[in-house]
Formats: sequence, C-alpha cells, structure tokens
Amino acid sequence: MTDPAPLILTLRLDADRQARFDALRAMYFPPERNFLAAHVTLFHKLPGDALSAIVFRLSRLAEGTPPPEVKVEAPYLIGRGVAFRLASPAADALRRDLAQDWRDWLTPQDRGKSRLHVTVQNKVLAAEAKALLSNLSPDFSPSAFKSPGLDLWRYLGGPWEHEAGFEFTAVSAPLPLAGEGKGEGR
Repeated sequence: MTDPAPLILTLRLDADRQARFDALRAMYFPPERNFLAAHVTLFHKLPGDALSAIVFRLSRLAEGTPPPEVKVEAPYLIGRGVAFRLASPAADALRRDLAQDWRDWLTPQDRGKSRLHVTVQNKVLAAEAKALLSNLSPDFSPSAFKSPGLDLWRYLGGPWEHEAGFEFTAVSAPLPLAGEGKGEGR
C-alpha cells in the first residue's frame, strides 16, 4: 500500500487578483507547464494521510480568523521566472502558528521562513525572465486585498486536486455609534 499523495495549503487570492495573476500566467508561463491557477503556497508538502486532522485544524482556524490583509508588492526575479512579492503580517502569523502545530510533519522547505509570492512565469530562459521583469516593473503599482480563505489541495504529480476550502469568517467588532448602547430608553 502506498501513502496518499501529499497535501498543499494555499492562501486564497481575492477574485480581482486571481483574474489578474491568472491572465499574466496565461501570457507568460510556458503553456506545457501552466496547468495550475495562480496561487500563494503556504505549505508545499503536508502528509496526505493526515487529511482529517488538517481539515479539522483549518476549519477551526478559519472560523476564528478575520480575512488577512495582503499587500501586492513589486515583481522580482526567481531565477528563471518572475513572481510578485506579497506582504501580510497576519498571513505570516497564521502560517507560523500552523507551522508550530505541524512541526513534526514539515519538510525542510516548509520549516523555512515564509516568503509569500505569486509566480507568473517560471522555467524560462533567464533573458526571457529579465525581459518580463523589465516589462512589468514600470507599470506596477502596489495594491492590497483581503484574503477570503485557505484552500487545501492534493498533489497529483503535476496537477492539483481541490480537497477543501476554508473561509475566514471572523469579523472585527464595529465601533458603537455615538449614543448607542448607553441605556437611553426608559
């Protein structure tokens, strides 16, 4: 009997960023390698046989967490490709907490520091990657979004199969309006 395929955990992009990054991947990712949508990987290889424990932990986490704010920063070279840096103290903290809980399961790659990013080009000639970076950089302007959730995927040797999604549901309590909640009724 073989072990179940490993699991991958991603931070979900909002609809606008998903469409933009998918469009960039469609234009610049080698077509024979572009069988995934744009994604933000938090963990690359979680044990497939721990699916129920992982789903339970992520369900509890998501229902108690507000959507983390994520800033899209400038594109940069990743060797033979280009990615956009993402900055999110809240998402980094969430990942650190999960890494602590799952430390015995993590590979060396997943034990390392998180470097949130979205890859829009990979496995091309270095000159092609540099040309794309030069092309994207002048028009770049930072943006921010709130991540709506997490997604858990099963790695199938190239393509991924969606296992479960987890919506961030906690909201910050709104500030009371002036005069509200002071027992004004008699």
